[in-house]
Amino acid sequence: MARASVGKPPARISPTREARSQTSPGAQAPGLFSFMNTDLEKLIVLQRLDTAVHDAHRKLADAPERESALDARLATARDAVATAKAKLAESQNVRREHEKTVALHQGRLSKFREQAMSVKTNQEYHAIQKEIAFAQGEMKTAEDLVLEKMLEGDELTAAVKRTEADLAAEQKKVDADRKALAAEGTGLTAALEQLAAERSGLVTSLTPQVLATFELVANRRNGIAIAEARDGICTICHVRLRPQVFNNVRRNDQIIQCDSCNRILYFVPAPAAISTADSAPAQ
Repeated sequence: MARASVGKPPARISPTREARSQTSPGAQAPGLFSFMNTDLEKLIVLQRLDTAVHDAHRKLADAPERESALDARLATARDAVATAKAKLAESQNVRREHEKTVALHQGRLSKFREQAMSVKTNQEYHAIQKEIAFAQGEMKTAEDLVLEKMLEGDELTAAVKRTEADLAAEQKKVDADRKALAAEGTGLTAALEQLAAERSGLVTSLTPQVLATFELVANRRNGIAIAEARDGICTICHVRLRPQVFNNVRRNDQIIQCDSCNRILYFVPAPAAISTADSAPAQ
């Protein structure tokens, strides 16, 4: 059976001060219209305030994780620079080894040519020529490898510059994101103070029994104690309401709870249609 408070009779009321405030999360509460039970209207605003508080606390709690994500972005960019530099250094080391091989064969060629000047037999001459040809072949191979590493070095140097530029750009973005995150934290802290003040003023104007019901349901239902009833259904637990209960909810003149989830129900009527005569431009 639907439960109703010994609430106040329906009366035409003006929106509460909290609801009129443009900075209040309850300023656009869907139940702010005439012929709504005063406590019900205030509960809708209270739910908006509590939801805003919950969201602010969640964002503040997420701040360390977001900071870690920023650190990870910088670490990735730094790792890319380190990897590029390591590849360049390795390529340069290999190039120096090939240059040493070229120098070694150049020394051997000089030695063989000197020996060729002093040989006395054709057999010795042919043996020296064979050594010279071999050394020339080895030196040519080493020179090709040096040239290959030189070209590779140019590409790797360019890669290092690209990754360093990417790191610098990422650093600027991360610095901006950190600044925005800090500003958001400051704003959320200030918002929480404002929300607490609004809530404090609002709860003192509620009927104690109604406030106790709201808080009991909120504690049991993850902070959500209010639900819109639409098309005969509680829009949060999605259980169909009994026709008489829904008809009572539609009047918005008392505190009625969902039989399934116990949330306090309210109804948002369809906006009044604008007649053609009213909408036609003046002649």
